[in-house]
Amino acid sequence: MASALNIRRATEADAPGLLAIYGPFVEHTAVSFETVVPTVEEFAARIAKSLNGWQYLVAERDGRAVGYAYGSMHRERAAYRFSAEVSAYVDPACHRQGIGRSLYLRLFDDLAAKGYCNAFAGITLPNDASVGLHKAVGFEPIGVFRTIGWKFDRWHDVAWMQRALRDRPL
Repeated sequence: MASALNIRRATEADAPGLLAIYGPFVEHTAVSFETVVPTVEEFAARIAKSLNGWQYLVAERDGRAVGYAYGSMHRERAAYRFSAEVSAYVDPACHRQGIGRSLYLRLFDDLAAKGYCNAFAGITLPNDASVGLHKAVGFEPIGVFRTIGWKFDRWHDVAWMQRALRDRPL
């Protein structure tokens, strides 16, 4: 039986463990549209940036990172300032254990407490597991960007989903 899951605010020191989860998604899948795995320093800077304005969470089991989720800027124009783009990654060995759901639900509470009203997520298609997770935590499909990402010598579509966090900004 799996031990208890601990979800906490990430720190820059978590970068190596989280990058160990993320790197294979970059190298072997179209889930991430990055084509080169970022360095630990680049990843740590991303964590710091997210913590500065949104939130970055890590899920641990027995002291080892098994997943993470974060919020970031949706778009730069001022009118978008109460919307956040969100992402979650879970170690493939830990899929279907409720980790992504737990991370997202905590992330949504944290973002809402900061005044964010809407969360948006982009999902490379096909990805039934990710679409299912997002629907399970309240996201609704809002459209598909067709042939938007070129990776592994072919085009990929991205489904966009939206979830309300609160009615009005703080």
